[in-house]
Amino acid sequence: MPNMNNFWVVFSHTYLTKIKSRQFILTTVITLLIILAMANITKIIGTIQEITGEDGKTRIALVDETNGLGESFKEILIAINPVFEIQTAGTNYEELKNHVFEGELEAYIQLSLNDAGIPKVVYYSDSLTDFVLPSQVEAALQQLKTSVVASEMNLTAEELAQLNAPAEFETVGIGENVKSQEELSQARGLVYVLLFVMYFAVILYATMIATEVATEKSSRVMEILISSVHPVAQMFGKIFGVASVALTQLIIWLGAGFLAIRNNMEELTGGFFDVFGFENTSLSTIIYAIVFFLLGFLLYATIAAFLGSLVSRIEDANQVIVPLIWLVAIAFVLAVFGLGTPDAGYVTITSYIPFFTPMIMFMRVGLLDLPLWEPLLSIVLLVVTIILFALLGARVYKGGVLMYGRSNIFKDLKQALQLTKKVK
Repeated sequence: MPNMNNFWVVFSHTYLTKIKSRQFILTTVITLLIILAMANITKIIGTIQEITGEDGKTRIALVDETNGLGESFKEILIAINPVFEIQTAGTNYEELKNHVFEGELEAYIQLSLNDAGIPKVVYYSDSLTDFVLPSQVEAALQQLKTSVVASEMNLTAEELAQLNAPAEFETVGIGENVKSQEELSQARGLVYVLLFVMYFAVILYATMIATEVATEKSSRVMEILISSVHPVAQMFGKIFGVASVALTQLIIWLGAGFLAIRNNMEELTGGFFDVFGFENTSLSTIIYAIVFFLLGFLLYATIAAFLGSLVSRIEDANQVIVPLIWLVAIAFVLAVFGLGTPDAGYVTITSYIPFFTPMIMFMRVGLLDLPLWEPLLSIVLLVVTIILFALLGARVYKGGVLMYGRSNIFKDLKQALQLTKKVK
């Protein structure tokens, strides 16, 4: 089996060359440091605050022109955000403005009453880019207004509590085996991760495959290789070689990220980590994630290999790979939009289009309780498409590696197929 032996030669050479390259080592180490830094961001921020002497407080000055509502307003603000440090100030607004400019204050607030005796606030800050802080002040003002109006209406404390109590709202799925909100949140977390990993992996490594082929052609090494190694063995050797490099790098990154997050789970609370959990993700979802990622990468890598064989200059490789990147980008955008409505018609239809299947069908599998035949059918269609592109890619690759000069993708496809007939 000479072709199989040649495949392993090309595969091992591609893999070992990439693994030992300076680019692989630098990108792996730098990305690994970024992942570890993000997982330990709470500790890093705390250390920086200790070094700089910051206490994490948000200092705001309050000018109370209501004769009595200031203290209640301060209590409400601190209840909304405990990091607030509210300082009562006089009406020397020029001095307060200077304190804001010098960084001693985040902002200052003017609390007063309108003509109807209802409290109002004017919020002063050196910039309007921060929308979180003003929204918290506005929420505190709304509570204060409710309290004042209730007092004027002679409502008791119990009646005021009932007025402010949130309305009871519950969602119930009536479908068979419908997923709970907790299960959906956990699934969204893994879907988000896979979407980003697949998007960047395809852009990075598919381009690497196309560039690898174009580099060999530009140095005329391909003319020597093709006489000793069958073009098909070359093509799939490079595809699986680069795919193994990608898996090696991703295993290092994802493994380090997973361990770092597990070790810092107590500090990483709120926001993303409250909404998207990973600890109870089902085994079937993880298996689907692996299957769709590998098949999706193999599809795009196969396309990238024969596109790379159509060009003879490295700079042309980036140009010819653009349609492939657009396909991945469209699939990514559709999947992200589909996270909110995974059962929408356009999501269902596009999940069976092989170019979009790896991202969109996995998103549907993670968020919906689909019958088994749907993901299996999409996997079969994806595998058939990979085989068809592999056969087409092998034919194009055989002729394309012998073509030089400026590329025109449509003319070059025809010429490559014609040259294939002459290659034994």
